[in-house]
Amino acid sequence: MNSWIGVDLDGTLAEYNGWVNELHIGEPIPQMVERVQTWLGEGQEVRIFTARVSPQGRANMTIEEIRKTIQDWTEKHVGERLPVTNQKDFGMIELWDDRCVQVIPNTGIPVRS
Repeated sequence: MNSWIGVDLDGTLAEYNGWVNELHIGEPIPQMVERVQTWLGEGQEVRIFTARVSPQGRANMTIEEIRKTIQDWTEKHVGERLPVTNQKDFGMIELWDDRCVQVIPNTGIPVRS
């Protein structure tokens, strides 16, 4: 299994100032775009990790339409079409997200910096 880094879309890779609709994506966040481009340049797989492609909570768009919109956005702002998922697996080595709290493995104790 290949390792990969998950990057949340809204509020992490793209600006998020409240929900508009599934096809609206905010402006890119330059520091994260550069970080993702660096990882890609190093040969690391990066996937967009977003609830937008979850089967629940969608309006009249298909998951394929939403995924295409996100990939069009990443192609424009990152330079390539990135895989889009809402599922993690054992290959995910990191998750960059504006809502995460990291815990020390097997303890439930939060890591605080």
